Amino acid sequence: MPASPPASSGAIAAASETVVLVGAGDIADCGRLADAQATAGLVRTLIAGRRGMVFTAGDNAYPNGSTRDFARCYDATWGAVRKRTRPAVGNHEYNTAGAAPYFAYFGRAAGKPGRAWYAYDLGAWRIYVLDSSCGGQASCRRGSPQEAWLRADLATNPRECVAAIWHHARWSSGYHGSDSRTAALVTDLYAAGAEILITGHDHHYERFAPQRPDGGLDRAKGIREFVVGTGGGRLYPTFLPRQNSEVRSNSVHGVLALTLEPGSYSWRFVPTKAGGFTDEGSGVCH
Repeated sequence: MPASPPASSGAIAAASETVVLVGAGDIADCGRLADAQATAGLVRTLIAGRRGMVFTAGDNAYPNGSTRDFARCYDATWGAVRKRTRPAVGNHEYNTAGAAPYFAYFGRAAGKPGRAWYAYDLGAWRIYVLDSSCGGQASCRRGSPQEAWLRADLATNPRECVAAIWHHARWSSGYHGSDSRTAALVTDLYAAGAEILITGHDHHYERFAPQRPDGGLDRAKGIREFVVGTGGGRLYPTFLPRQNSEVRSNSVHGVLALTLEPGSYSWRFVPTKAGGFTDEGSGVCH
């Protein structure tokens, strides 16, 4: 399979343009391809004829992120939009040594093997894609190569509008719950005034109010997290709502569609079934 082109170091669209960012995590399971095919159809429709990109929030190809899993499961569904995809790695990709098939499939668009983090400009926005498995160089601790890179890039490339994407949910009311390993990354993003964090891992949809790194409500400067583990994997239960959780649903697969503008954004959760759960709203950049 040919490699995808690299993520651009320059802007994919002019800073004055309105762009879209569409995707989900926890995507392609060959045992239930119909669900991934349905979300792939939504992505193709939502991105068609528009400036923007597709994101993944990890666990792209079940069960092990193997070459076979990518060829039979992911490529048969979301592969249709691979050239417009900027992926994040998940824990299932690491079930195969070094997540090697993940890097082979997505090519330079996925970052470098052993260094699955990168950034790109999308319109007026700076998008950070990070590795929340937090092993090796991808350790999420303060001073680790990944965290130091993030801190330096935020300082070197200041933007009014910033979003981040990784796999493990920092906050979640779902089966896996909140993962504190990425606390230092959230702290860096908050200090830089980031607006949005997109995660997966828990197979449901959830939207949080803007929060400080300690989980306290901060509507003026906080980061709004979306958990979007609804790309095609089996949906998980949710439990007692975590503090500042505003909306939750595990009733339907779907994708998150963000419209990114200079100084603001809007979101819409689009379900695969007509009349299914949806969620929408808007926010401004700090």
